[in-house]
Amino acid sequence: MTKKFIELHGLWTEAQKIAAAEVLRQIEEAGLQMVRLSWPDQYGLLRGKMLSVAALKSAFASGSEITMAPFFFDTASSIVFNPFSADGGFGSAELAGSPNVVMVPDPGTFRILPWADRTGWMLADLYMTSGRPFSLSPRAILKKALQELHELGYDYQAGLEVEWYLTRIVDPCLEPETLGGPGTPAAPPKVMPVAKGYSYLLENHLDEVEPIMAEVRHHLLALGLPLRSIEDEWAPSQMETTFDVMSGLDVADGMVLFRNAVKQICRRRGHLASFMCKPAIPGFYASGWHLHQSLNARATGTNAFMPQPGEPLSALGCNYVGGLLEHACAASSFTTPTINGYRRRRPYSLAPDRVSWAKDNRAAMARVISAPGDSASRVENRVGEPAANPYLYLASQVFSGVDGIRRRLDPGALQETPYAADVPILPHNLSEALDVLDSSTFFRQAFGEEFVRYWLHLRRSEWDRFSAAEGQVDFAGDKVTDWEHREYFELF
Repeated sequence: MTKKFIELHGLWTEAQKIAAAEVLRQIEEAGLQMVRLSWPDQYGLLRGKMLSVAALKSAFASGSEITMAPFFFDTASSIVFNPFSADGGFGSAELAGSPNVVMVPDPGTFRILPWADRTGWMLADLYMTSGRPFSLSPRAILKKALQELHELGYDYQAGLEVEWYLTRIVDPCLEPETLGGPGTPAAPPKVMPVAKGYSYLLENHLDEVEPIMAEVRHHLLALGLPLRSIEDEWAPSQMETTFDVMSGLDVADGMVLFRNAVKQICRRRGHLASFMCKPAIPGFYASGWHLHQSLNARATGTNAFMPQPGEPLSALGCNYVGGLLEHACAASSFTTPTINGYRRRRPYSLAPDRVSWAKDNRAAMARVISAPGDSASRVENRVGEPAANPYLYLASQVFSGVDGIRRRLDPGALQETPYAADVPILPHNLSEALDVLDSSTFFRQAFGEEFVRYWLHLRRSEWDRFSAAEGQVDFAGDKVTDWEHREYFELF
């Protein structure tokens, strides 16, 4: 009997084979009709198909082919690579002509979507028809990083702390002249806040948004996401959502599921949830994505960052932080990939503007939260934006931390006053961040030359469009441009 694609290339583990059988059982029991099979693209957005149950059963053996065309596009759906050149515009003859790639379902990610009628959801990994992993897949890059960490004897642990905006749509802007086209994003809906702001953590503000947030939390819990808290942030309608610790790939998978769930649930109720860093709406402040991370020693099952008395972190934890600091500037376009995200980088703003670390200090890039014997000891990287691709953000952290462990990098003295510390300044804008990445032999090796070359071209195209429209912009002082709002507010 001829082997099908997944078996032929050995793409599933034994655990995935068992999970696939369980998925089919759940589908039958729940009476599902369709399953959304999606993959995270270069921006961390989910793309894919809805498959019938019969088609999914076929995909569990042969995968499901789909065009790789979305990888040609920048954030305005401009085609920035020529797919019909000899190398497809990617420097690889294998990608010429816009070939199909194969979606291979990951049954361990299966969920039933509680807000959608008889619909399931599952992530997929992308492969070439030859069986080779698709080189531009962010999920594959994170898997590589986690494997390197695994070989050192550690597992990655992280908790999510994400700020975002909940708004009410007053005009969806669907007139023909507002719909845009390739290279010109559609006008985003006109919105209003759903609550007032500037009274941080006020319970009454939480109660104002309860009607929509009750539905959001209900569905997040039904998905099995480890929801920890929902908080009223500083600005009008600015929310903060936190999740308990997750492991490895589940952290990034959980983040894309969370963002998609919130956006879809809110939109069905006439609201727009945006993970754009700083919308061009008066009174809206910048949002961040703080990543709380630690390592578990696989031999003992204990937190490898727990310090001894008098230490900020264990020696290994300090080495990990040393790696984060060493590569922070080069990692900037992965932690903060949008042009708008650099609006956060200003001194005395509770967001980092330089490569610093400190004990329980929210001005630092790397904030250490630890105590001897505390199994929750960790380091919080405060540099990220909520629109970041979770797979690339996490991969940049893991690769950097692994390098710090291998080289036993010393993070230096803690900075008690981070905004006054004499340390390297983080890139001020996306262009600067891309230039630092371009010179990084470390990330070219870690992420792969092919992906880094692709990422630089993709994001420089975005920057060039912005510069042509807006000229020079002071991201610390000038107001958010209409270009940024149109580009990111609805998309992210």
